[in-house]
Amino acid sequence: MQTPSPAPIPSGPRPIPAGPAKDIDTITTATPIVRVDESVDLHTHTIDILVVGGGPAGCAAALAALRERPDASVVIADAAAFPRDKTCGDGIAPHGLDVLRDLGVTDAVAGYQPVDRMRLRTPGGAEVATPSARASYVVPREVFDARLMAAAQARGAHLIRRRIRTLELTDRPRPDGRGREPVVVVNGALTARVVIGADGANSVVRRGLNLAANPPEAMAIAVRAYADLPSDGRPAEQLIHMTDDGWPAYAWSFPIGDGRANIGYGMLRSRLTGGDDGTSAKTVLHRTLDRMLPNTPADPTTLRAHLLPLSTHRPRQPNGPVLLVGDAASLINPLTGEGIYYALLSGSLAGQAAVGVTNPTGAGRRYRRSLDAELGRHLRHTSLLAGLVGRRRTVMDAAVRAARTRTELYDTLVEIGLGRGTIPASSLTRLAVRRTMAGRR
Repeated sequence: MQTPSPAPIPSGPRPIPAGPAKDIDTITTATPIVRVDESVDLHTHTIDILVVGGGPAGCAAALAALRERPDASVVIADAAAFPRDKTCGDGIAPHGLDVLRDLGVTDAVAGYQPVDRMRLRTPGGAEVATPSARASYVVPREVFDARLMAAAQARGAHLIRRRIRTLELTDRPRPDGRGREPVVVVNGALTARVVIGADGANSVVRRGLNLAANPPEAMAIAVRAYADLPSDGRPAEQLIHMTDDGWPAYAWSFPIGDGRANIGYGMLRSRLTGGDDGTSAKTVLHRTLDRMLPNTPADPTTLRAHLLPLSTHRPRQPNGPVLLVGDAASLINPLTGEGIYYALLSGSLAGQAAVGVTNPTGAGRRYRRSLDAELGRHLRHTSLLAGLVGRRRTVMDAAVRAARTRTELYDTLVEIGLGRGTIPASSLTRLAVRRTMAGRR
């Protein structure tokens, strides 16, 4: 049976359904209906690119691959039905929207209002709240991810509901009879030239490459909920409230714009223990969230915990036809927990690498080099800062106090925490010396 050809790419960006909007101030949470192409026969041919995971990283990979090579067969495998909730802070930084615009997706945050203020509050009492140079958005992942999936399908990707369990690198005879070609066999049945692992913190694809998960000291755990947000007449702002308990740790409150906020609390997995009164670690997370954000009590039906593999312990992307993106590659900012921008960018780069090589075995090397060119320096700088801040909370106190009167420093902090910013050269040597001295104590 012949596999149906991918749908042709529409001329120009295709609008992503956002549901009806009453007026410009309306927050629209309707999501597109995402079809599942279970009728596609996947067992009789080799898929060009199999993307495991249909979140932002996986959709970006599919969009990028089909932009570069419209005739490629691209399949996204995900165990969930879309739309579906995804535990996250729901913050969409402007850098991620830049990636999406480059991929032809312009409506991912349609109907949601920009939030251009972020309030940082440290345990030592330092606080700063200044309009950012570029606004962020807060869009529930149930909406955001479904819109990206609809865009990927409109570009020609096929979505199937599969839970991926096994991964095998092997080879098989070429269709033209000229020797053999390397392939990846998934679940013992699906065959692909390149597999892109976008399957999150507990990535099966990563385990299939014999790459260990992050250790507890490089793994954060967070609890997320939704809460009613009291109206106080002030401009909408994202709040990050840091705490000494389990430092580095913080709570957040991000306004959606519909009278609710996404709230949560996160800390390093290595520092989470049960309470002195015998309560579980889960209860400790919930209680700390309640204590830190007393004015926005969580809706208990929305409380969910999730793991955040930090970029301080990234696995080295191996050569070959299996690529890791987003959380599966431990691409989470260790200072802020931001991961959607990294997911979109790494997915886009992986999709380009997957179709940009003649031999699939060269995809891993090409992707690794392009990711390092885009984010390598930034990731090294965030690791340096995370090490210093983790040892000395006063470093963050001093930075936030200084940012109250120095707009350029505030913008630098936001850029490092939400985008691809780096430490200014004037500060880099001083910070490196501090880290070296701290390591000798």
